Amino acid sequence: MSDQTRFLLNETDLPKQWYNLNADSPVAPAPVLHPGTKEPVTPDFLSVLFPMELILQEISTERYIDIPEEVREIYKLYRPTPLIRARRLEKALDTPAHIYFKFEGASPVGSHKPNTAIPQAFYNKAAGTKALTTETGAGQWGSALSMACSMFDLDLEVYMVKVSYQQKPYRRILMETYGAQVYASPTDRTNYGRALLGQDPGNPGSLGIAISEAVEAAATSGGTKKYSLGSVLNHVLMHQSVIGDEALKQMDLAGEYPDVVIGCVGGGSNFAGIAYPFLRENLKNGQRARLLAVEPAATPSLTKGVYTFDYGDTAMMAPIVKMYTLGHSFVPPAIHAGGLRYHGMAPSLSALVDAGHIQAVAVHQRATFEAAVQFARAEGILPAPESSHAIRAAIDEALEAKAKGEKRVILFNLSGHGHFDLSAYQSYLSSELEDYEYPAEAVAAAMKDLPEVALPA
Repeated sequence: MSDQTRFLLNETDLPKQWYNLNADSPVAPAPVLHPGTKEPVTPDFLSVLFPMELILQEISTERYIDIPEEVREIYKLYRPTPLIRARRLEKALDTPAHIYFKFEGASPVGSHKPNTAIPQAFYNKAAGTKALTTETGAGQWGSALSMACSMFDLDLEVYMVKVSYQQKPYRRILMETYGAQVYASPTDRTNYGRALLGQDPGNPGSLGIAISEAVEAAATSGGTKKYSLGSVLNHVLMHQSVIGDEALKQMDLAGEYPDVVIGCVGGGSNFAGIAYPFLRENLKNGQRARLLAVEPAATPSLTKGVYTFDYGDTAMMAPIVKMYTLGHSFVPPAIHAGGLRYHGMAPSLSALVDAGHIQAVAVHQRATFEAAVQFARAEGILPAPESSHAIRAAIDEALEAKAKGEKRVILFNLSGHGHFDLSAYQSYLSSELEDYEYPAEAVAAAMKDLPEVALPA
């Protein structure tokens, strides 16, 4: 065991390949269905939204896929990211546990999102795409794709969930600085947005709604725009695997191996990024790390949702996938963890939770911010509200280890900093934040709107 606090890798240690869980997953993937015909989607349907190289990655069963050199060169602006042992937090908790975190806030935009934004922009540029559309919740994904598009000379339209657009103006300004056009969703720019505003001019928006608008904008562009997604899909989660593969090397430098690997979840990208390489080690090399996904009690898709087929967006334009879902009509409460306000979860992650390979817990907003403040005062880093869900679970694990008098090695992904989230901290510090637990009866009611899917036996 090392007595260091920071475990750093060199540029030569930057992964040269992404890890594709499809090669090793113990759970067979469910088919992805066309939202209209309910039949399995074809590459032709997906090509309206994505370049062919990303479609091939989406369905690939190759274990490793080479990272293009152009992408690795941009990764070198911030990767490898540091692994840090939270010694001051351990002392504050008076715990025998050892707590490590992978700090993805070291990226230029302050989160893990560039890990996939950069390759998505690269492959779109290579395919001749001129412009992209996307959605964003807290603005981390929109900021990352805005940066990536500026590097590859692509135009970008960002549909930002309205409540986040209002809560996080500096994220919008950052996106606009990179050259993106940012709109508060629902907007009057799409048929779906206009319909929603006609029903409720004060609609606060949701990730499902913003996805619908971004998909519609791309699908109706006559081929001039493609769509880009920051989570949920296989190729997105695969691009994030650089996090976990670096962490494996860094834990080796630390002379320890995690008993538990933790990440927050909204769609699944940062959790999969750190956890899937450790799942590979569980499946292939006999390791036994627990993998713990942490979500808000206000949007509890894994802990209260139903594992079934549902639309990926609110307007029922995106493909139908099998996932844990709160129902595609879900409109979330205005919690401050805007990046976790999605109604569903990545299909691969959902299948692994259902099969018992990954555990899931839900935590409340006030307890999450309590953990965030404790972490900031101990370690000096202000975490994003989303990432703070992982901190809450890590602290709970450390306190449980203390109560049991046992050593426990804890690794969590600090997926982003919270420098643009100070209004959320202000609300917490002034005791204005309220807890909200999504009611089970609301989930049951939403299940009445699920698509009717008939699959062969």
